[in-house]
Amino acid sequence: MSDHRLAKLPAVHALADEAEPLGSVPRWAVVEAARRAIADRRAAILAGTAESPAIAALEVAELAATLARAPLRRVINATGVVLHTNLGRAPLAASARAAIDEVARSYSNLEYDLGKGERGSRHDHLRALLRELTGAEDAIVCNNNAAATVLGLAALASNKEIIVSRGELIEIGGSFRLPEILALSRGTLVEVGTTNKTHKRDYENAIGPATGLLLKVHRSNFAIVGFTSDVSPEEVVAIGRARGIATMIDLGSGMFVDRARQRKWHLPDEPTVAETVASGADLVTFSGDKLLGGPQAGVLVGKAAAVETARKHPLMRALRPDKLTLAGLAATLAHYRDGNLDEVPTVRMIGRTSEALHADAQRLRDQLGQLAGMTVTVEGCMSTVGGGAMPTAQLPSWAVVLAGKSAEALDRKLRAAPVPVIARIEDGKLWLDVRTIGDEEHSDVVAAVRG
Repeated sequence: MSDHRLAKLPAVHALADEAEPLGSVPRWAVVEAARRAIADRRAAILAGTAESPAIAALEVAELAATLARAPLRRVINATGVVLHTNLGRAPLAASARAAIDEVARSYSNLEYDLGKGERGSRHDHLRALLRELTGAEDAIVCNNNAAATVLGLAALASNKEIIVSRGELIEIGGSFRLPEILALSRGTLVEVGTTNKTHKRDYENAIGPATGLLLKVHRSNFAIVGFTSDVSPEEVVAIGRARGIATMIDLGSGMFVDRARQRKWHLPDEPTVAETVASGADLVTFSGDKLLGGPQAGVLVGKAAAVETARKHPLMRALRPDKLTLAGLAATLAHYRDGNLDEVPTVRMIGRTSEALHADAQRLRDQLGQLAGMTVTVEGCMSTVGGGAMPTAQLPSWAVVLAGKSAEALDRKLRAAPVPVIARIEDGKLWLDVRTIGDEEHSDVVAAVRG
């Protein structure tokens, strides 16, 4: 019986010919979809879970459309996590997107000095702007902050001891741990203090003939509270200077918004890059795509001699940024220089008021209208900064909440929409936090929900 049904399965080319007119995707996708559909039906017949060998051409056309989609796609972040690592962290400013398009569409002066008419350096394009914004003597950019940390450590302390407080031995996403980063840099870790308390004397007592660097790491993705004691960047730098030891501070996120504005937003105090550079550290590293709100990048700023050592290190060739990163980062930094902070989506989203968010949520609810079998309400909630930044920050927000049907089923359907919507599930309901939904994205959210 099974053999008879298997013999009636359609030929790949015949099924593809029937399905191809139902869509507008390349032939390869239709043929591959036909192959998969036939293979699935054959397996189902053999397993006894299917009777008929017939396969609907529409089913093949829908699968072909899925196969033809680009693997990396735009999605709508309705989670309320501003810097959502799984969703690509910071969305870029319009000017950054335009700058990337400008240098991508043709050739560029990436490593060409237009004034001199000779070879230039990609490291020159952002040097002046970063020096102006941070107060550093020099600056270079690489492809992410982990790379910046590896490069800085390798440049300043390869084959030497690196002293770090036990309370700063962080682990970032993907189980990437600071001790492993130190090992990649060929440095030897020396832990001082305890998890919750580190004193100046701990650094001073650990310094020996093999010491090459005092490293301080900002705890940007977790907090230690209670019975604690810490050594400030200024104190670490003073210890290093007194003993002739280089110092480096890994900020993780790169905050360029001043403390007054941070307090206005009810955020926990986050050290700014300029403040940290002013501590006198030889190197300061931070991310481009976290609190800064630019493309993925790692930035090293600080003393000219230390930055130049990192620039000339052999690892720089492997870690250097491309023209698209440099263009997007330059346009983002320009907004900070020009005082146009609201043009940076990350800054704008973090700073949005509860009143504005409530109005947004009500507008989205009205646009959704009545949904069969569901209730649509506006409810208060909490957003987070995310991206390994400001772990204790809670941002009061508002969400459109869908209830009455399986939240898990709704979530699956929203993720399968032409423009996928990524929401969050709480208390058996689906929450669409409007803090991370742009005004221009409302129509796509409505289409996904109503579809």
